[in-house]
Amino acid sequence: MLPPLTLPDELLEEIFLRLPPDELACLVHASLASKLWLSLLSGHSFNSRYRQFHGTPPMLGFVYSPIPFSGSVVPGFISTTKFGAHNPDRKSKVLDCHHGRVLLLDTGVAPIELVVWDPMTGRRRELCVPQGYNGYVATVLCVVTCCDHRAYHEGPIQVVLVFLDMSHGGCVKTVCVSSTEAGEWSDPCSRLDLETQYAIIEPMPPVLIDGALYFMLWYKMTILKILKCDLDSNCLSLLDASVVGVTNHTAAILAAMEDGSLGVAHQEGLTLNLWSRTIGSYGTATSTQRRVTNLKDVLPIQNPKQTLRLIGSVEGSDILFVIMDLGI
Repeated sequence: MLPPLTLPDELLEEIFLRLPPDELACLVHASLASKLWLSLLSGHSFNSRYRQFHGTPPMLGFVYSPIPFSGSVVPGFISTTKFGAHNPDRKSKVLDCHHGRVLLLDTGVAPIELVVWDPMTGRRRELCVPQGYNGYVATVLCVVTCCDHRAYHEGPIQVVLVFLDMSHGGCVKTVCVSSTEAGEWSDPCSRLDLETQYAIIEPMPPVLIDGALYFMLWYKMTILKILKCDLDSNCLSLLDASVVGVTNHTAAILAAMEDGSLGVAHQEGLTLNLWSRTIGSYGTATSTQRRVTNLKDVLPIQNPKQTLRLIGSVEGSDILFVIMDLGI
């Protein structure tokens, strides 16, 4: 009997490259077919080519904090593909998600801990919150130089805290960074006087653009400002949002736009307004209205008085997420 015909490794790789990234089961099934195929699919060469061939990886799903009065105390995961995440099994709240990691606030232990959770493997890294740091927002980031974050699972990461300090007569912003490898917090990196007792940081995940984090800050409670945290220089600065008419804390979000600019989206009834903030050649900032969308024209909304709530965006794109009741 003639031995079965085999394809060259190079041709097999070309076939595997064309398996769709949003159907992860295809790669899993192929890797289980034989030891040769498993070796090819798990090799560094194929992984690099696969990421380069398909570009930006697909969004695997949404992770969200427990819904009040739902009876659940653990975060949930809604998959947009056939990927099955390792859901957290402890009482916690979702704070942020970057570079394949989710940052949780574990409220089921004392003292309260921050947890860096890997939804792919289920691995957890606990980090105690520094004492006296109240009213903070936090983010988790990869610190690997020149990393494309497409196959990031075991590299070093850091957690950044931004919080209000009321002990100096006014609101002061301070950044504290910790590497989860060392497990220790650094000293406060920088401070920024706000010259007011009335300011809050919007408790939403920050936007990351070109090595800087951007947070929404309500100055004197009704004026929208943008807090910039430059990770390279460890400097904080306060920017004007340059958006008129935004006074509702649930009516605006920041977004990282497809062209690399900082976006500000806000709502007026059922109308979405999208602005982008760019820096000119002389260092001057300008805001341009990019889009006005009336949701009544694109969704089957039965109740014209229906309201919506902006909840987030996809970084590096012009995609926004809203929650609303269509009234159907």
